[in-house]
Amino acid sequence: MREDYLNSENNSSSKDKEFENILRPKSFGDFYGQEQIINNVKVFVKAAKQRSEPLDHVILHGPPGLGKTTLSHIISNELSTTLKVTSGPVLEKAGDLAGLLTNLEEGDVLFIDEIHRLNKVIEEYLYSAMEDFKIDLMIDSGPSARSVQIKLNPFTLIGATTRSGLLSAPLRSRFSINFRLEYYSKEILEKIVNRSAEILNIPIDSKAVKEIAKRSRGTPRILNNLLRRVRDFAEVEGNGKITHEIAIKSLDALKIDKKGLDEMDNKIIDAIVQKFNGGPVGIKTIATACGEEANTIEEVYEPFLVQEGYIKRTQKGRVATEISYKHLGINPKGGFQNSIFEWKKEIVR
Repeated sequence: MREDYLNSENNSSSKDKEFENILRPKSFGDFYGQEQIINNVKVFVKAAKQRSEPLDHVILHGPPGLGKTTLSHIISNELSTTLKVTSGPVLEKAGDLAGLLTNLEEGDVLFIDEIHRLNKVIEEYLYSAMEDFKIDLMIDSGPSARSVQIKLNPFTLIGATTRSGLLSAPLRSRFSINFRLEYYSKEILEKIVNRSAEILNIPIDSKAVKEIAKRSRGTPRILNNLLRRVRDFAEVEGNGKITHEIAIKSLDALKIDKKGLDEMDNKIIDAIVQKFNGGPVGIKTIATACGEEANTIEEVYEPFLVQEGYIKRTQKGRVATEISYKHLGINPKGGFQNSIFEWKKEIVR
C-alpha cells in the first residue's frame, strides 16, 4: 500500500532513516523540481543573511512525500544554522514547547511537522513566540499562581502540513512565507531516479528509469521506496542491474499499474463506479466500502486521483469522471458523469 511508502519517515527503522538521509538533497542545487518555490526561497534566504536576521516564518503545505521536510533541512543548511525537528502531536504540554524554544540559539530553525495537529493551547503559546520572541508561562496554580515571561532568541519556525485547511486563521496569518508543493513532472522524477541510483550505486537502464518515474505518482518519496523494492527484485531474480523487464515485473508484483495507481486507488475508483453508480458519494461511505480510514483516503489517495482527473469533488460528494470509466473499461449506461449536466440542460430547454 502506498501509505506504507509515504509513511516510511514515521515508521522506519534506523536503516530506513539512514537511507532517506543519504538520498535527501543537502542544498538548493541538489533539489530537483518546485523551481518557482526554490527560486523564491533562495532570494529570501540570501536577503535574511545579508541583513543578519532570522528568516521569516515559513509554512509548507501539500500532499505527503513531496519534500517539505527536505526543503526545511536545505533552508537550515543554507542559513548555516541548527535545525530542531519535532511534530505537532508530540507537543502535548506548554512545557514541551518552552523546552524546545528556550534551547534555540539566535537564527536557529525549528521545524514542526504536521503542524495542523498542534494542541490548541500549545498553538496559542506559539503566537507570542513567533511575533515577539517571548513566551508567557503560568507557574503554580490557585492563589500562588503567577505568570513568568521568558525571552527567546530570534528564530525561524517552519511548519509543514498536508491539511492546510485545518490551520487556524491566527496561526496561518503569522507565517509570512507560504508555499504549496505540487506533484513532480515525469522529467523531474527521471532525474531523481538517476540521482538516487547513482548515490546507491545501482546500475539501471534508461527505460527502467522511465518506468519507475511513470509509476511513482509524481512523488519522490514513493519513487525512492519503489527504487529500493525494484533493486531487491534485480538482485534476487537478475544480476543486480535494473532492466526494463525487471522494473515492469517488480512493479506489477507490487500491484502498481502503468498509471501509477496501486491496489487501493483502484479499489476507490471501482467502489465509486461499480457500487455507487459513479457517485456522488461521501468520503466516509467510500472509506467503509474500501476498508480504509476516511482521513487516509482524503490525505493520501484522493489528492492524486483528483489531480489526474479520475474523480472530482462536488458539494454532494465524490464523482467518478470519464477517465475512471475508461480506466476500468466500463461504458456507463446513462453516459459519463461529465455529460449528465449537458443532458439536464437539454431537459430544461
